[in-house]
Amino acid sequence: MPAASLLPLFGSAVGPGTLGGPAGSGAGGGGRKAAGPGAFRLTEKFVLLLVFSAFITLCFGAIFFLPDSSKLLSGVFFHSAALQPPPPPPGGQPRAPPQPGGGPAAAAAAGGPGSLERIRADHERALREAKETLQKLPEEIRRDIRQDKEKLLQDARGRKEAGAPGLPQRLFRQPVGAVGQEPADPDVRQRREKIKEMMKHAWDNYKRYAWGLNELKPISKQGHSSNLFGNIQGATIVDALDTLYIMEMKEEFKEAKEWVEKNLDFNVNAEISVFEVNIRFVGGLLSAYYLSGEEVFRKKAVELGEKLLPAFNTPTGIPWALLNIKSGIGRNWPWASGGSSILAEFGTLHLEFVHLSHLSGNPVFAEKVMNIRKVLNRLDKPEGLYPNYLNPSSGQWGQHHVSIGGLGDSFYEYLLKAWLMSDKTDEDGKKMYYDAVQAIETHLIRKSSGGLTYIAEWKGGLLEHKMGHLTCFAGGMFALGADGAPSDKTGHHIELGAEIARTCHESYDRTRMKLGPEAFRFDGGVEAIATRQNEKYYILRPEVIETYMYMWRLTHDPKYREWGWEAVEALEKHCRVDGGYSGLRDVYNNHESHDDVQQSFFLSETLKYLYLLFSEDDLLPFEHWVFNTEAHPLPVLHKDDGNKEEKQK
Repeated sequence: MPAASLLPLFGSAVGPGTLGGPAGSGAGGGGRKAAGPGAFRLTEKFVLLLVFSAFITLCFGAIFFLPDSSKLLSGVFFHSAALQPPPPPPGGQPRAPPQPGGGPAAAAAAGGPGSLERIRADHERALREAKETLQKLPEEIRRDIRQDKEKLLQDARGRKEAGAPGLPQRLFRQPVGAVGQEPADPDVRQRREKIKEMMKHAWDNYKRYAWGLNELKPISKQGHSSNLFGNIQGATIVDALDTLYIMEMKEEFKEAKEWVEKNLDFNVNAEISVFEVNIRFVGGLLSAYYLSGEEVFRKKAVELGEKLLPAFNTPTGIPWALLNIKSGIGRNWPWASGGSSILAEFGTLHLEFVHLSHLSGNPVFAEKVMNIRKVLNRLDKPEGLYPNYLNPSSGQWGQHHVSIGGLGDSFYEYLLKAWLMSDKTDEDGKKMYYDAVQAIETHLIRKSSGGLTYIAEWKGGLLEHKMGHLTCFAGGMFALGADGAPSDKTGHHIELGAEIARTCHESYDRTRMKLGPEAFRFDGGVEAIATRQNEKYYILRPEVIETYMYMWRLTHDPKYREWGWEAVEALEKHCRVDGGYSGLRDVYNNHESHDDVQQSFFLSETLKYLYLLFSEDDLLPFEHWVFNTEAHPLPVLHKDDGNKEEKQK
């Protein structure tokens, strides 16, 4: 290699024309200008650029990718700045001398050589932390991140509460009937103990295979999550709290409460069903608070209620069905009659939101649900009936489809229970309920040729002679409302409830597995039988047992306990598996085909109603409690409660 070829990195070979010679006379000729002291060839510039880029990359890599680089930055890059005296403050006033303990920079300035030791120690500690982190499993790292996040949120919440008043202080009074007496009859007591054992089997397997997740897959023995809850977890835990409490499963209640305290998080970026989250999570937390007095349940319930409020931001105040609880953006189910809200969803918020106002001191919750009443009262009702769909923008009905089952059911239930929960002072709710029942009797209730009373569905004036399992709750509703009906109709409402209970029992008894289908029909020569394959499944639903419980409490007719026990035996025979309880795909089949889901409402509703059916009437007595549509007991707000609380303040 010629010697000249070694030179071009940092200078060019000096030729005869370099100093003052004619252009182009230097080494390398060929018409190039001679390179002066500050000039480089193109290749030299390129190499310099690569070297400089590598240096910059190295520096930035050290800053941003070394563990705990912020400590290195403060200890190394800004160390010299710390040694310089700060500029004097404006106005010529002398600056106060630095105080001891004024931070790492001040310590470095005061410490001299010792500051290098501290930098080295910080660096070594950062490396140790990085090494420990890399040795952890991904699940442990995510858990640590979640715990750090929760701590930051708690600190921020604590600072916020320190500067502003939180929830009003409330003196907890032991509720009436939170725990009842043992049944006097030994056979009844034994049956009730069996139902408690069923609860323990369901709970223990959920805890073993799906703890902290929403629901259990008892065949697969793993967790199951529904998109109804978005990223909110723990539906089974929250749904089961009050069942655990009234069954006096104290250890299980304690571990559930601890999970809620540490892990129940509503700060998620996800779309949830306002209806489902309200009845299961808000209802479950409210009930757990009223039974136990544990303040964490009240705080969590109000926190979640506040996150649901943006759902009401529509032109009419009729809430959206779906809500992103982080962004506050809502929408409706795309299949719901041109983007309408659904009667059973926006009509099933009243009980919980009134209690949220009662416990928080914030009237906005009650105002939101009372506005729904105002909108409904302004509208004409076809034949006195409430269609299932209402457009939240125009405030007009969607399709004229009326059902006391799915899409409509719990709206009617909440009209009655709002009146009862108000200690019978909510006259508007009372009138709306009894007017609706009159229209239902006139247009929807029919009797089959075999003498079975059923509630049909109404579609634009035409009846579909189908009754859903969900509709079977209505037997208990009619009986519960009998006391407030006009005096000449009290007995009629009880009898109507009994007839619906009998029809729903027949829908169970006419299957091979003695558990009812999702829907059954009264046409084509069949009665109380499912004729379509997509209506033959059973998902551990509670509505038939719910009606048995109400009818037993209100009549003490022993057949309701016998019918309930038939359901227990069928559940044990066909739905119980090693990993919990599973629904069935076809109740008319000779062999079980399980759907592999243990629904959270099985613990909240089905088992609770069975337990109450075999309990004395002093456990959650009706004069002091109403049940939300997820079977969460909420106390009647007696007229004198407000006066007592005022005196206690």
